[in-house]
Amino acid sequence: MLYAILVYLAALVLIGLFQVRKAQTGDDFLVAGRTLPWHVLVFTLLATWIGSGSLFGGAGLGYRHGFPGLWQSAGAWAGIAFVYFLAHRVRRIAKYTMPDILELRYGSVARVLGTLVVVIAYTTIAAYQFRGGGRLLNMVAGIDVGTGALITMVFCVVYTALAGMLSVAYLDLGNGAAMLIGVALAVVYLVAHAGGVPMALDALRPDQVSVFGTLDPWRDAFALFLPTMLLLMGEANMYQKFFSARDERHARKAVIFWIIGTILIETLITSVGVFGSIAIPGLDTAASEGIVIQVAVAVLPTVLGALLLCGAAAIIVSTANSFLLTPASALMRDVYQKSINRAATDRQVVLLTRIFVVILGLLGFVALRFFTTILQMALWAYTMYGASITPALLAAFLWPRVTRAGGVASIAAGMITTLGWEIYARSAGGYPYGLDTVYPALALSVIALFGVSLASGPPSAEERAAIA
Repeated sequence: MLYAILVYLAALVLIGLFQVRKAQTGDDFLVAGRTLPWHVLVFTLLATWIGSGSLFGGAGLGYRHGFPGLWQSAGAWAGIAFVYFLAHRVRRIAKYTMPDILELRYGSVARVLGTLVVVIAYTTIAAYQFRGGGRLLNMVAGIDVGTGALITMVFCVVYTALAGMLSVAYLDLGNGAAMLIGVALAVVYLVAHAGGVPMALDALRPDQVSVFGTLDPWRDAFALFLPTMLLLMGEANMYQKFFSARDERHARKAVIFWIIGTILIETLITSVGVFGSIAIPGLDTAASEGIVIQVAVAVLPTVLGALLLCGAAAIIVSTANSFLLTPASALMRDVYQKSINRAATDRQVVLLTRIFVVILGLLGFVALRFFTTILQMALWAYTMYGASITPALLAAFLWPRVTRAGGVASIAAGMITTLGWEIYARSAGGYPYGLDTVYPALALSVIALFGVSLASGPPSAEERAAIA
């Protein structure tokens, strides 16, 4: 099965090499020359969003809690539905990065803070893709998890640096198809292996097919739902890919099929975990995060197992690529070009973005030592980004009364609260008052947004018109 993964990855490299010659300008590298049609956009949005957090964290939740584990995924579904009403407006702005939008409405301080949050959160998300790749190689070929993570990091960094958004977007056509086919066939086999749909459902515990099951609605279910929804509504990868769309119509059409695809694939991944609990019972929390790989290796026939592993590799690689490219683009556009060298040539833009990809990949690999599970890394990164960026970003589009000071205060409050709450929780061995970080971070971010905006003078007509 390892050979199937290697053949698949080799094919991705060939696609990347083919796309290199097309990336001639900074626009090509950062936003694919603003040429992506809706069907390419759908697959790259799907492949970007569905990563190791779903493959390991989501499937693990399904294994332990059954279908109530979908509460984490449902946050994304709600977020995408909301984004439908913004996609055409984002494309109309025709910028490059999410911090570009923050600067339009809130000024350069907001841009810098936004870039800092993107780098921290997205490097963490890329890092747990590396860990996911390490676990995949460990379970398939016995390679040490740390060595496997290093191999994954090197591959993803090299591939992302080849041709930027052009390579990532067109790579994701194949990745999206691979993940859909692999997980769909796995679910069909698991259900058939259990004796068909009625017998498979009868084999599950009652709590595995309920709304909340063993999850506490407030402490568990909503704590999974909220960070995911917040990240999705302000997700910088998504905005950068909307900037890459051919036009506003293609951007909005892509969102419709994106939500359908996300619901389908994430439900299938969770179902692998749910029905995998019948085929391979008794796994603890850490081991349950690898249920998809265990099903591929120990339960499925060789061909189906190989297809599922290729789909797993596609999930890991495609998400890592996007979450390396977006912070690298932000560093290039929002730090280097705007603060250091406004006259940067296309050649300099492409070269330095590639260098930033390498640096961020290395930093992400180092960050792995600070987290124990993929789900833990996912929720921390989602909260950091969602509580810091999403309220101010949505207010820029939806609330004309928001002021520059309010936007900056909101970003700073979300970022500082997330860091402080998490640091205290780790040193004290638990969250203060039993509250997950997302609750105080989001509350203080929103309070700062409205409080400071209403306390300061109303924005000028020019500020209100910055985002039409």
